[in-house]
Parts: sequence; structure tokens; C-alpha cells
Amino acid sequence: MNVVLFEPEIAANAGNVARLCAATGAALHLIRPLGFFLHDKHLRRAGLDYWEYVDLKVHDSWDDFMTAIDGKGAIYLVETGGDQIYTEPTYGPDDYFVFGSETSGLPEGLLKQWQQSIITIPQKNVRSLNLANTVAIVVYEAWRQLGFGEG
Repeated sequence: MNVVLFEPEIAANAGNVARLCAATGAALHLIRPLGFFLHDKHLRRAGLDYWEYVDLKVHDSWDDFMTAIDGKGAIYLVETGGDQIYTEPTYGPDDYFVFGSETSGLPEGLLKQWQQSIITIPQKNVRSLNLANTVAIVVYEAWRQLGFGEG
């Protein structure tokens, strides 16, 4: 599995996601610009001492990310208000789950281009969940489908 944070802004969220990736074996992709430095103390603290278990890849742009993955695995954009609930697809071990920045989500152009690949988490009374919580919900569903094995 692969977790992709598109232009994340909050170091503590990214650190929590990194810890989740260490716990599940998912690779973590960060797409620049980042709202923090990779040596940020809040990022490191949230990831605790698990950084050695994180397969971290940093990409300068969406295009660089797409070139790096070279068509391997399906891409799912996780966004509020999508038509497909996150439990509906059948996930594969090489799939990518793309999450937008905390304040602006994913860009409209990307959402239009990948409209058929948008998944969502049902919710009421709020606009959105915390980024790290959203990542955890989706990743654990995919990992469950994969039998909690490698991936």
C-alpha cells in the first residue's frame, strides 16, 4: 500500500501518518510543497522513534510522483463528498491513496481528471475529518482486505 499526502501543511499530521505507515507497512509519499521541513520537531515527535520503519519518498510535484510510480497500482483520491464509499473498491497491495492538504484538499483539476477514482468516508455534522484520522480509516480498510499481510 501507498499513502500519498498532496501538499501537506501540518507537521504533526504528517508525523502521525508516518507512524501509521510504519505500523501497516505502507509507503509514504509526500508531494511538495510541504508546509513544514522534514526535520521539523513536530513531524519527528509525532512519528516517534518509528522513522526507520517508514518507506518515505518525497516528490517535487504531482507530475514527478506520476513518473516515479510508472503506472503501478491503482490510484484512489480520498475526498469529502465523493460518490464511492471507501469500503466499496477491492484494493490491491500496490494501490495509492491520495489525500489533499488540510486546508484546501485536492485541486479541482486533479479531482476532475481522476473523478472515477474518488472514494469518500461517510460523515455527518462536519465538513471533514482530521487528515491523520482519515488516512487511518482508509488504510486499515485496505489492509483488512489484504488480510493484514505485507503491503
